[in-house]
Amino acid sequence: MGTPRKSKKKYRTPKHPWAATKLQEEKKIVKEYGLRNKRELWRADTILRNYHRQARKLLVLGSNFAENAEKQIFESMLKNRLLKEGGNLDNILALKIENILDRRLQTIVYKKGFANTLKHSRQLIVHGHVTVNGGKVTAPSYMVKAIEEDSIKVI
Repeated sequence: MGTPRKSKKKYRTPKHPWAATKLQEEKKIVKEYGLRNKRELWRADTILRNYHRQARKLLVLGSNFAENAEKQIFESMLKNRLLKEGGNLDNILALKIENILDRRLQTIVYKKGFANTLKHSRQLIVHGHVTVNGGKVTAPSYMVKAIEEDSIKVI
């Protein structure tokens, strides 16, 4: 069962972490999105990988169960504004890590103009100056849902 004090990792490290091209891509994305370290990037990559895995499984299955599961995946992705209305499984497979990182609270606070830089938006969030739906959120990695996007405020 495991101890609740030691939670398991929520990310998977790359198989070849020292590949030069991989290092350059990761460094560029970390800088572009103001991430604290590559672990945050790997966590977003794991989320994306899970979406891709689900879509590939549904492409292989061709039953009634697959249709219901497909509807659930599309509803969750529409709720998180990762897909637009009328998407299909190919659109899920076409998602990139940037789509996941764009839904982080840190990025949205910066893009809405509440902060001058991505690092500044991260600091505002960590210090408790950002509210979502009236509740204080102190995690820059919080994935903002579509209905919550308009309720983000800086106090």
